[in-house]
Amino acid sequence: MTIAVDSPARDDVRTLLDEHLADMFATSPPDSVHALDHSALLAPSVTFVTACSADGPLLGCGALTELVGAAGPGGGHGELKSMRTARAARGRGVATAVLARLLDLATARGYARVSLETGTQDSFAPARRLYARHGFVGCGPFADYVEDPHSTFMTLTLP
Repeated sequence: MTIAVDSPARDDVRTLLDEHLADMFATSPPDSVHALDHSALLAPSVTFVTACSADGPLLGCGALTELVGAAGPGGGHGELKSMRTARAARGRGVATAVLARLLDLATARGYARVSLETGTQDSFAPARRLYARHGFVGCGPFADYVEDPHSTFMTLTLP
C-alpha cells in the first residue's frame, strides 16, 4: 500500500468522497454533517492523502488541515477530515495507515494536537474505536463546532 499526498479532484477520489458524503447525509441530520466535498478539500490549508494498492486502485483517503488561529511552532492545532476507506478495502488496515501518515505530517509541522469530529451513531463506532486505539480521547467542541448530540469530538496531544 502506498500513501501519498494527492488530489481530491481525481475521478476515483471524487467517487469515494461522494459516497462518503451520501453516507453522512443518510445517517445524520444535515446540520450535523461536517464532511467536506472534493472542492473544499482543494483549499491550500488542506493536505489530502490517498492510500492505493500496489496495482493502483484507490483504497482510502484522509485529510489534515490546520485550524485557523492555531498557535505557532509547537502550539499548532490540526484537524482530521474526510477519513474514508473504500468498502472493498475495509478490514485491511487502510484507515490505520492513513491515520499514521496524517499524524506524521502533523508532528512534522509541530502541531501540539490533532482533533476530529465524528458521529455518535452506531455506524461511526468503528471510527471511534480506531481513533481511541491510537490515543484520541473525548473532548469538547473545538474551532467552530458546537455541542451536537450527533457529534463526538476527540483529540490527541502529539509528542
